[in-house]
This record gives sequence, C-alpha cells and structure tokens, in this order.
Amino acid sequence: MIDIRKLKELVKLMVENDLTELDLQDKEETVALRRGQPDTVLTSHPVVHAAAPTVPAVAPAAPASDPDEGFAVIESPMVGTFYTSANPDSDAFVKVGDPISSDTVVCLVEAMKVFNEIKAETNGTIHKCLVEPGQAVEFGQKLFLVKPS
Repeated sequence: MIDIRKLKELVKLMVENDLTELDLQDKEETVALRRGQPDTVLTSHPVVHAAAPTVPAVAPAAPASDPDEGFAVIESPMVGTFYTSANPDSDAFVKVGDPISSDTVVCLVEAMKVFNEIKAETNGTIHKCLVEPGQAVEFGQKLFLVKPS
C-alpha cells in the first residue's frame, strides 16, 4: 500500500507543475494519477475589441467580505470521495457545533479504494460542513469551517 505522505507529495507535484497525468511504477508499487478533464477540447475564438463606451466614472464598490473570514479551514489533503461516517449506518464523525481538537477524525476521503481518515489539525468548534457525503473532492478543497477556540 502506498504511503499517504507519498501520495500527498505526488498530488502536490501535479498541482504545482500543472500536470494532468502522472504514472509511476517500481517493483513494489504502481501509481497512476489523473486530474482534470482528459477529453476536453480547447478551442479559441477571435476576440473583437470595441471602443469603450463613454460612461461616467463610478466609484468601485466596497470589497465583499469573505464569509470564511475568521474561521479555520479543514481542507482535503487529496483527491477522492468525501464521507462523513465510516458507513451509511454510523453516526457522522462530527456535526455542526461539535468541539474538536487537532487529532479529531472529522471525515474520510476514499482514494483508490483506500479510506483515509482526515484529522482536524486545529482546535475549535465545527461551524459548517462545506461538502455533501459521497461528493468528489479535490486536493486543497475546503471541507469544514471551524470556529477557533
């Protein structure tokens, strides 16, 4: 079984270098990672520039405040499928309002048929779950907002 730290590093390498596919193998392990839409066809269209309309200058609107501001974020460390419980009949690992510590398991992310426990790595109270059970998640995607304690 591949070490989760190795898998995280490979995914990070893919994201940093904008790779869409990575295949590695040695005597013991084989890893094939793909991200994005491999069958996507990019087309370009001519860009037409028109003269700018004469509109009176308007002061820019105040920047919208970030709704996540002030909250700690628990992100997905990998690409996979998000689950809030160990099985459909079990209670969720955490619910909104639950206190958590850095070693609290908050969810599972299934990748390549391996269920990986995701720990909070922060202390506080669960404020909001941003993902639905069974939903596909990306590397770095926000999963939970946590009110720091």
